[in-house]
Amino acid sequence: PELIKLGMTHPIVNAEALKSEIRAAVINHKANACPITVRLAWHASGTYNKATGTGGSNGAGMRFEPESTDGANAGLSIVRDLLKPVIANHPELSTADIWTYAGACAVEFAGGPKIPHSLGRLDAPNGSYCPPNGLLPDATQGADHLREVFGRMGFDDRAIVCLSGAHTLGRCHLVRSGFDGPWTRNPLKFDNHYFKNLIYLEWTPKKWDGPLQYEDPTGDLMMLPTDIALITDPKFRPFVEMYAKDQELFFKDFAEDFGRLISLGTCPVKVPRPSSQQQASADFREAAMHGSLGPVQKLASSADVHELELNSGRSALHKAAFWGHEGTVEFLINTCKLNPNVQDHHGDTALHDAARFGHRKVVALLAEVTDRSIKNKDGKTALEVAQQYDQGQIVAYLSQVEKSRL
Repeated sequence: PELIKLGMTHPIVNAEALKSEIRAAVINHKANACPITVRLAWHASGTYNKATGTGGSNGAGMRFEPESTDGANAGLSIVRDLLKPVIANHPELSTADIWTYAGACAVEFAGGPKIPHSLGRLDAPNGSYCPPNGLLPDATQGADHLREVFGRMGFDDRAIVCLSGAHTLGRCHLVRSGFDGPWTRNPLKFDNHYFKNLIYLEWTPKKWDGPLQYEDPTGDLMMLPTDIALITDPKFRPFVEMYAKDQELFFKDFAEDFGRLISLGTCPVKVPRPSSQQQASADFREAAMHGSLGPVQKLASSADVHELELNSGRSALHKAAFWGHEGTVEFLINTCKLNPNVQDHHGDTALHDAARFGHRKVVALLAEVTDRSIKNKDGKTALEVAQQYDQGQIVAYLSQVEKSRL
């Protein structure tokens, strides 16, 4: 049997942990990059051609020219760089998967609906796989252009209007698009105010030296020609009115349409089901994490006790040490002969984890068998980690161990 889709519940991915990493990358003390993160996922997907099956979110072609140089993608290098640490932490995932999942998460972070997302995209090896430039919407155009661009991807009028609602986030910047200003008064909140503003505010051409854009009576808000097309076109307008009145409906439709958008260009991915040993190994690590010594002992005969968790590089010993389960740690060291010097993706050994959280008995067990000079990716030994976390007893113990070895 095979799985047709690799979804977020697959054991190689801790979806919530990945979401937390993405949140830290795009929302922090320096910036809230949710709007541009949504734009990245949108533009990475919006090149799809239904007739030829080319373009779309598969490939992450924006890493290369010519896609990276498309004028519509101006400024997106910023968010691609913001997500590089997440990509580096997850060699088991493609860049294309992380870009699209980040966009889905950003909608949710901003207060919008949960966007369906499945893994399985592949990364193109070079720019020869990129679609031609000029496939993304041109904001200077009107209704016919929108139907041409979105229709090429397989979207109808209702979906065109719904997906345009992504403009409820963010703003235009002169240095990127030539346009300037936000669509709503809270450009970091995902809601239906974009549609309300379109319907209930008066829009007139802005008098300035830039390209044609529209402004409200205060001059604080703006709309693009493609936005105004949604209320001047008689087939588009009813959907604008519908979403302006019903945010719940907008959220429902947007989750479906944006989820579909970021899956364009992908093919079903066949992934073998875990073997009985792989499943036993995963269960073995899970039991070790909970300190369930009986199940750990029972599973040891059928599991590969040395197997590492793919998305973190962590062993059963890491998991038991993290939570301070000394009985399980002792069994893993003495009976299962797990290597205490294995480092996870952050460079931590099990001793680093035990020292960080002040597990005195576990530290004592591990200090005897671990190379205490090993440093993690932050350049810290287990002793230095204990110092960082103000674990006085652990610092004193490990310092004494070091002195006794001299």
